[in-house]
Amino acid sequence: TSALHGSPVPLVCECESDWVNELICKILLLTRAMEELEAEKSACEEEKVRYLGEKIPPLQISGLDMEELQNLVKQMHGKIEAVDEERYDCEAKVYKNIRDINELKLKVQDLGGKFKKPALRKVRVSADEMMKALFGAKTKESMDLRSNLKSVKKEDIKQEKELTMEVGDWRKNVEAMSGMEGRKKMFAGGVQ
Repeated sequence: TSALHGSPVPLVCECESDWVNELICKILLLTRAMEELEAEKSACEEEKVRYLGEKIPPLQISGLDMEELQNLVKQMHGKIEAVDEERYDCEAKVYKNIRDINELKLKVQDLGGKFKKPALRKVRVSADEMMKALFGAKTKESMDLRSNLKSVKKEDIKQEKELTMEVGDWRKNVEAMSGMEGRKKMFAGGVQ
């Protein structure tokens, strides 16, 4: 049956498919929504006219002298100021409420996404224990870093001494190789 007009009308024949039924239902819903929207707009306009009729009585300025007109204008200015103050207060309340709502939304998001971190304790672990914890029993060599540093340092010192003994003083080599005599020695293969 049609909900719009109140007359019984079959929606579809038995031979039509489901999508036709859905399409007809959507059309009926949209038309019903449009009618309700128009009724709501007209009710809103009527309410506006009624409210303005209560708050603003019709002006009767015929037969008023200059003094009475000035008093009427002063009264209107006073009413306008009162309405402006009320409007400003309402806007301030609305902005404050919007700010509060946004802050509360942020707090809810923060609380929903956070978890409490446990207090961490200081633990003293040697390098060997750390390697065993990370790699299990795979590590065979000791990780005593201080002993490794000392052994590396001793080896480096020995290598540097050997290199300096072989090279000697570089100034002697430069003087020996300078000039024509040094070039002859290079070609002859007798570098000192």
